[in-house]
This record gives sequence, C-alpha cells and structure tokens, in this order.
Amino acid sequence: MFRNILSVGGLTLLSRLAGFVRDVVMAAVLGAGPIADAFLIAFRLPNHFRAIFAEGAFNAAFVPTYARLKEQGGIPAARGFADEVLTAMALVHAVLLVLALGFTPTFVSLLAPGLLEDPQRFAMAVTLTRITFPYLALISVATLISGALNASDRFAMAAASPILLNVCMVGTLLSAAAFQTAGHAAAWGVLISGVLQVILVAWDAERTGIGLRFGTPRLDPGTRQFLKALGPAIIGSAGVQIALFADTIIATFLPSGALSALYYADRINQLPIGVVGIAIGTVLLPEMARRLAAGDDAGAAHAQARSIELAVVLALPFVMAALMIPDLTMRALFARGAFTSGDAAEAAATLQAYGLGLLAFVVVRAFIAPFHARGDTATPMKASLTAVAINVALKFALMGTLAQVGLALATAMGGWINLGLLVWFARRRGFAVGDSALWGHLLRLGACGLVLAAALFGGTRAADLLTAGMTVGRDEVMLALVIAIGGGAYLLAVAAFLGRGFAAGLIGRRPPRPQA
Repeated sequence: MFRNILSVGGLTLLSRLAGFVRDVVMAAVLGAGPIADAFLIAFRLPNHFRAIFAEGAFNAAFVPTYARLKEQGGIPAARGFADEVLTAMALVHAVLLVLALGFTPTFVSLLAPGLLEDPQRFAMAVTLTRITFPYLALISVATLISGALNASDRFAMAAASPILLNVCMVGTLLSAAAFQTAGHAAAWGVLISGVLQVILVAWDAERTGIGLRFGTPRLDPGTRQFLKALGPAIIGSAGVQIALFADTIIATFLPSGALSALYYADRINQLPIGVVGIAIGTVLLPEMARRLAAGDDAGAAHAQARSIELAVVLALPFVMAALMIPDLTMRALFARGAFTSGDAAEAAATLQAYGLGLLAFVVVRAFIAPFHARGDTATPMKASLTAVAINVALKFALMGTLAQVGLALATAMGGWINLGLLVWFARRRGFAVGDSALWGHLLRLGACGLVLAAALFGGTRAADLLTAGMTVGRDEVMLALVIAIGGGAYLLAVAAFLGRGFAAGLIGRRPPRPQA
C-alpha cells in the first residue's frame, strides 16, 4: 500500500509540475484575451463532464464491482463485466458526440450564455469545443481501463497518463505558428493527449493480461450493482462541478480576462488540494475503516487527528503565500509574453480570495473519512450540496461588485460551510472529531502561521531592497528569496511551538493496530 501511495503521489506531483509548465507556456502564448477565454470554455466543458461521469462517479461505481467480481470469479468474470461496460460506454459517447458536434452552438450558449454578447468569442468557443469535445469519450475509456488496472494493483501508468495532457498541450502551443490560432493549437493538444492516454493505459492492460474487448451489454448482477451505485455517485460528484459550472457561466458575463484570472488562480490553489488533501484522504479512509471494524474508536480518532495535523502543517505555507504574496507569486510565475502585469494583478486578487478557503478544502477529506469509513455516503453528500447551494447564491450576490474575485470568495466561503456542516453532523451522530491533543496542536499551528505571515511580510520588503537594481528576472528572484525566508521561519516556528513530541506523535507514536 505504501509503495502504491508513493507511486501515485509522486506521479501526481509530477503531473502538477508539468501542468504548471503548461500554464506558463499557455499564459505566454495565449495571454488573457478573447482567444484564451474561448479556449478555456472549450476546455472546461468536456472537463466538467469528465469530472462528474468519467472519473469521480465512474470510479466509485466501477472499481468496487470489478474488484469483487475479480475476487469471486477471477479475471475472466471481471473482464467480461468490463467489456460489457466498455461497449455500453462507447454507444453512449457515440450518441453524445453526435449531438454535441451537431448542436455545439446551442450547447455553448446554454453553458456560457454571456458569450452571446460577443459574437467573435462565441464563434471561437464553438469551433474549439468541436475540437476538444471528443476528449471526453477518450478520457472515459482511459478511466475505465485505469480502474481495471487499479483494481489489479497496478497504479503507475494510470497515474502517469494525465502527464500526457500537459506534454501535448505544451508541444502544440510551442508550434502555434502551424495552426490557425494559438487557441486551435491548445485545443488540438487536448485531443491528441486523449488518444495517447488511451494507448498508454491500454498497452499496460494488455501486457498485464486484463486488456478489454467489446462485449454484449447485459443486465447481469454485476452490471446491475454497477448501475445502482452509479446514480448516487453521480449526485455526489456533481456537487463541486455545479459550483465550477456556475463559475464558468457567470464569468462569461464579466469583462474579458475574468475567466483567465479564475483559471490561473485556481491552478495555484489546486496544487495543495490535489497533492496534500487527496493523498491524506486516500490513506486515512482505509486506516479508519480497519480500526472501526476492530472496535478501536480511539485509534480511528487518533489517526484522523494526526492526518488533520499533517494536512495543516503542509497546507499552511500555501495558505499564507496566497494571502500575503499573491501579486509577487502571479507575476513571477506567469507575467511574461502575452500575460501582462495587469493580468497578473487580476489573477493575484482572485488567488487571495481562494486562499481564504484553501485550508478548508485541504483538510475536508479528513473530516469526510469518518462517515465513509462507517459506510455513510449520504451525510457528506448532504453537506456538500448544501454548501454548493449557498456557494452559488453567494456568487450571484458578489459578482456585481467584485467580479471574478467575488466568485473565488464565494468558493472559499462554501468550503468552510461544507467543513462546518461535516463537523456538526459528526458531533450530532456522536463521532469523535480527532482526539484531545488535536485542538491544542491546531492552536499552536495557528501561531506558526502568524510567524510565517510576518516572515513573508518582512521578507518581501527585504527582497525588494536586495533586488532593487535588477531589470531582468527580478520577480522570480524576489519570490525565491521570500520563499527561503518564510520557509526557514516556518520550520523554526513549528520546532519552537510544537517541538519534537509533536513530530514523534505525527510520525511514529500511534496506538498499535488491534490484532486480527
């Protein structure tokens, strides 16, 4: 398990780094104008559907059924089930693709109605959506094959495949002169990556002996169980995507560049969520489930508490950077080529708003785990949908005065509402929320965060003086200096406020796992 976690975590981090390189190149080539907005809409539409149907919901329904059939009937039974699902998926996506390509203008006008006021951006979004939409079918097939690989204890190729999206987009963007526009270059990069991702995971499945073929769909017990699980899973996965859909729709009514500011700010915001939050949630869930099944409620609460502490320790530097140095961060990372300092300032204000809720989004999986470990998926769904409803209402309330910053601020507030509801539901049902040491440690970590904020504030001014004579690369050097100063101060603060005992409890001093 640890080997697989390290493999998936390392490849996920590599994918995030490759995604950062992609965004730097995209910012330099596309900038933040109408072509960039049109591409981001064309890119977001298949990605929203992918996140709801092809990954979150599909994995939740497919992987347990495949693993159960593989355990009970061996590889032939599991492959038969997967073949049936593959055929049904291909038929559904063929119909969806025909409808999407035939009615693309209607589709785009429904999901991005603000573009109707700008015929040039609308026409470009329609054209680019026709190029990117087949990516949904390709990535759905890749997800199905990846699920079969994961259920067969093979994780590396499935985790590595998203890197191809970033590599292909960088390649086509750097060759933008060969395309009609830079937006066309980016769109074709998306489509090419979908083909390559299917080839990569299909090759790994074939050499493992679990390669899929088309089969006749049947409503056998395995398929019925899959479909029964798929409905609630779709509802659960749709919650966050509804808020993202709202961002896309509302941002199309805002001035040109708003979508780009949201995109680049969210890319930075998602780094700790994707690497820290998801990794900790993935490890914590089976740990709590095993302890609760053994009647070790105290051990489960201990595991949750240490996971929350680890998440906060790792997330605080990102939170404070987003709040204290957003302008420097966005200038150093993206302000080059077509992406101006004004674009960076808009993205920085958006990042600062996202930063207010970043901690909630990083730790939320540690608060969901106690419900899922007890087999309760309905309660987290209720909390999520309630938070999303409030989130969307706040977006409409704040967009008039704060533009895209208001959308990010509503997202941050929705994150804390979701977390607060999970804590309230847990206490109402008598679940322990952490252990006796957790809340004291969190107060001390809060003090460490204040020290870090002061260090970033002072470090920015010191770096400004030290680099006053630089004309090239000044922002990049300043950011490196501020990170070094802030990182050193944060490490010293953690050592001073929490000491060796905290590190020992976090890493090694866990209650022994009950014997089987």
